[in-house]
Amino acid sequence: MLSYWEKQSLLQYDYIIAGSGIVGLSTAISLREAQPQARVLVLEKGVLPTGASTKNAGFACIGSLTELLADLRQLPAAEVLALLELRWQGLHALRHRVGDQHMDYRENGSYELIGEKELPALSEIDGMNDLLRPLLGGDAFTLVSSDFGFNKSYVKALIRNNFEGELHTGKMMRRLIDLALFYGVEIKTGCTISGISESDGGVYVSVGEYSFMAGRVGICTNAFTRELIPDLDVVPGRGQVLITDPIPGLPFKGIYHMDEGYYYFRELEGRVLFGGGRNMDFAGEATTVFELNTQIHTELENRLRYIILPGFSFNIADRWAGIMAFGQNRQPVIRRHSPRIALGVRMGGMGVAIGTAIGAQLADILIKE
Repeated sequence: MLSYWEKQSLLQYDYIIAGSGIVGLSTAISLREAQPQARVLVLEKGVLPTGASTKNAGFACIGSLTELLADLRQLPAAEVLALLELRWQGLHALRHRVGDQHMDYRENGSYELIGEKELPALSEIDGMNDLLRPLLGGDAFTLVSSDFGFNKSYVKALIRNNFEGELHTGKMMRRLIDLALFYGVEIKTGCTISGISESDGGVYVSVGEYSFMAGRVGICTNAFTRELIPDLDVVPGRGQVLITDPIPGLPFKGIYHMDEGYYYFRELEGRVLFGGGRNMDFAGEATTVFELNTQIHTELENRLRYIILPGFSFNIADRWAGIMAFGQNRQPVIRRHSPRIALGVRMGGMGVAIGTAIGAQLADILIKE
């Protein structure tokens, strides 16, 4: 039962954004920056943002050497460069909006552990640097000899990416929420959208007994988008993560990649945060169910014990899973879906890097007639 007042003043908006992750909040903020008087509502189905935005490892990454080489085997060089440029510009936009101090951002580079099978990649460093130098302004990759205590029988070389960084995911998201509220964006959590219907007069978004109405709607639900648009090329990809208790004498800091980016770890307040392994079970991890994969977590622990921390004892403090979104290619989906509905989804595991830029693009699409 709704009153006249509720129907007149509490259910009607200029824009509704589905999803309060990095892209959703970035879109809402960009809308209010462009149109300060617009009424903008963000609907989030979880009590906290659901997906990968609050569950990632805090990597501000543009791509490891072996990951980019793998992309070049599947895509033209121009497309790979365009994707990397989007990540690079997106990170700069995120830093400008949030502020490095508000998310503990540090651009100290990253390292890739090169095993026996990746050794041929070393001969590709110069060519990759030549390809990326016009965009980045310097050499992206450097072969280094630093000893971080890794198992030398596995780690044959280390490659430094000179342009990647790290951040505190929780502080980043807290700041984006605060900025959205500062700009006058309304955020309603615990709001599962059950249906969206479009008419000449606007778009109606159903949440339980309520029907919100807006002139335009932006879909930023990433891996969960097929719940609203079933035929979209969006495949969920769950990422498994664990974190240790503090480890006395931990011999490394910074962020690290292994196996074409399928494994990644970092030092965090004296702990090791380690995630990945989706390539062990692509089919099983193509799900939107938040569960731990025992097989993958066993592999993460084994790699910690025998490759990353040989000779160290450690305890696992916590485990979780985040859910990313992928498709037949690496390109995000950023386009108009219908006259009044637009999409900003399928981040390909790069939401931290590209989310701010995608949000700005989506806001432009929503504003245009």
